[in-house]
Amino acid sequence: MNVVVIGAQWGDEGKGKIVDYLASDSQCIVRFSGGANAGHTIVSEGVQYALHLVPSGILHPNNTVYLGAGMVIDPEALFNELEMLKSRGIEWEGRVFISDRAHLVLPSYRELDKKRDSERKRPIGTTGRGIGTTYAMKSQRDGIRIADLGWSEKISELEESDRAFLTPFISRLTSMKVNLTYELWKGRGKKTLFEGAQGVLLDLDLGTYPYVSSGFSSAAGAAIGGGVGPRALDRVLGVFKAYTTRVGNGPMPTEFDEDSQSELYNFVRETGREYGVTTGRPRRCGYLDLVALRYACHANGIDDLVLTHLDVYDTLDDIEACVGYKINGKVTEEFPSSVEDLKKAKPVLKHFRGWKSVLKECRSFDDLPEAAQNYVNFIEEYCSTRIGIISVGYERNDTFMLHDPWSK
Repeated sequence: MNVVVIGAQWGDEGKGKIVDYLASDSQCIVRFSGGANAGHTIVSEGVQYALHLVPSGILHPNNTVYLGAGMVIDPEALFNELEMLKSRGIEWEGRVFISDRAHLVLPSYRELDKKRDSERKRPIGTTGRGIGTTYAMKSQRDGIRIADLGWSEKISELEESDRAFLTPFISRLTSMKVNLTYELWKGRGKKTLFEGAQGVLLDLDLGTYPYVSSGFSSAAGAAIGGGVGPRALDRVLGVFKAYTTRVGNGPMPTEFDEDSQSELYNFVRETGREYGVTTGRPRRCGYLDLVALRYACHANGIDDLVLTHLDVYDTLDDIEACVGYKINGKVTEEFPSSVEDLKKAKPVLKHFRGWKSVLKECRSFDDLPEAAQNYVNFIEEYCSTRIGIISVGYERNDTFMLHDPWSK
């Protein structure tokens, strides 16, 4: 059975924790998009792991993990990450493999990435990790893949500095390469998780273009970057936070006003530890945007939503969520394609009573206080999508299931 886990907002929703939580019942994890610009934080037995390239299921020894064809891989970042895991007692040898169709990030791409963004009239806010440039080279058919490392003519075309960078990694990368489609076909029938990066609203086609990532972070990307057909995907989970965050530039209609709402802004940011795993940048924070979340459900065929960071609201008397946008004097519940419309959008807010309770010990929906249950029920009703998993803390065990994604 194949289950896809994607971000249903602008990334940083807690996908890594949810993949880690579900990985105890799986055998394979496939990361299908993105590169070292992504950051997944997992806390297990009090130890925090920050992963950027390696799929989150690596902490479970029963899992084989694959870096998919849709990824762009910085070899230096990858092996530094693997060394970190080994130093903490995680044995990864023989368990981590790379699709031979995955593209490589080179030093010249990183520099070009930073240069391009600095010269834009409207900077994207890139992490500067070379991700956008690598995807651009891929689209222009000038990139280099894992499969090309034995192609001497292709290697000779690279800049001298890039060749020097790649040389010490070639044999190690080659020893880890696989034909991913063939591997997954051989393993059909296993429980496999397809792990996305970033979020749907940063998807190249579905997101707030041009303020998006360069890869496919939608559910469809799992088939493209995971090496399987779309009919092989059995269930799609969309992870979202009880509020909304965004890193980098681009419209965010529900963002708190840092001047008039500075206390709320700082409370959510500090309580939720809303700082980028990859860059350390503070995340922009705002009300839960249900208009955007429902759009994510519709555009990705999300079967079950996964709600994280619900505990961040534990101490608040009142909570609000966005149920519509007011644009040019008119109210809409549709998520616009136009960046200009999104910039003009003012959130129409619905008020909820806070629960004033500590949720960390809750292990079922019935354990939640009534006010928290009401919040969850409204989200389900508005999005016409059930919530299957709820997270009420950072630890792996601070999570409970309402609907088992592995059950057909």
